Amino acid sequence: MVARDRRARRRARRDRRLRGRGREEHSTDVPTIAANGLDIAYDVHGAGPPLVLLHGATSLGRSDFAAQIPLFSRALHLYVPEARGHGRTRWDAANGFRYDWLVDDLAAFVDAVGLDTFHLVGFSMGAMTALQYAVRSPERLRTLTVVGITTQREPRASVARRLMDPERADREEPAWVAELGRRHDEGQGVDAWRRLLPAIAADVAVQPLLGPRELRRVEPPTLVVCGDRDPFVPVDHAWGLKRQLPDGRLFVAPDCGHEVMSRKPSLFNEALAGFFRSTAVVAEKRAAAGHLDSGRVPAAGPSVEANPLAEAPAVDPGTDSEWLAEPSPASQEETR
Repeated sequence: MVARDRRARRRARRDRRLRGRGREEHSTDVPTIAANGLDIAYDVHGAGPPLVLLHGATSLGRSDFAAQIPLFSRALHLYVPEARGHGRTRWDAANGFRYDWLVDDLAAFVDAVGLDTFHLVGFSMGAMTALQYAVRSPERLRTLTVVGITTQREPRASVARRLMDPERADREEPAWVAELGRRHDEGQGVDAWRRLLPAIAADVAVQPLLGPRELRRVEPPTLVVCGDRDPFVPVDHAWGLKRQLPDGRLFVAPDCGHEVMSRKPSLFNEALAGFFRSTAVVAEKRAAAGHLDSGRVPAAGPSVEANPLAEAPAVDPGTDSEWLAEPSPASQEETR
């Protein structure tokens, strides 16, 4: 019991640190947009090529991506929507909760904010939404990154059923219960999350699985990410997903569980930035094709919304984003 309470306190302290980092970049003016019958709340950061970030179940984007928003908003225009039933996007899970509704919500959201093509990053539940959207509308994506997701039923369904039990959470994770209230009570009503958790778990248990035929439709460059100790996603599942994608890559974070972005933020940020750099030419071509398909004529020049991450932007010495810059000749010599 003492060890469990100690772990709960550590989790609470970690969450407070992440929320604090997110608030530094989070505006108090909360935009919403009408899409698919919802008023979808979202945060925006930065300027540049568009990147949509989709959070995990029961969480929020400003928490899941707290370690990414300050860095990537230097080079990209980030859109961070809140899923139905989460945060400020009001929806009562007593009326149902289905994966295909989340995909419809994403499709309506990007149309409403005027994105023809965009980069897409999803975590856990958001990763399944992103993957399903990529199957449905691959031409809209410049790149795709999915973190902590498997296309197989187990162990994902069993872990979700166990963790998303409100009574278990009350007994074993009081710090998480308090955090769920802070995240969702204001926008959804007090204790609405108690209906949300089992509704999500029930959907995970029955949602149709993506097979090789569907995954072959995912044309954009795709980065598959998992932790080597993720209880939801065994490494061989992530490897199998990568193999079935036409242009897949795999990054496995060592000594890491499910929340790769927050537990290994430096490694994840470096992997994601490297992925964006390595796929910049393909992403620009896909952006140009998307503009033409939508009837818009790209501006004259060698590229459309060139990816600043591919151009090695200048960074302040000593920051955690030094890896964004091209390595110096001296550092290259040291690694030989």
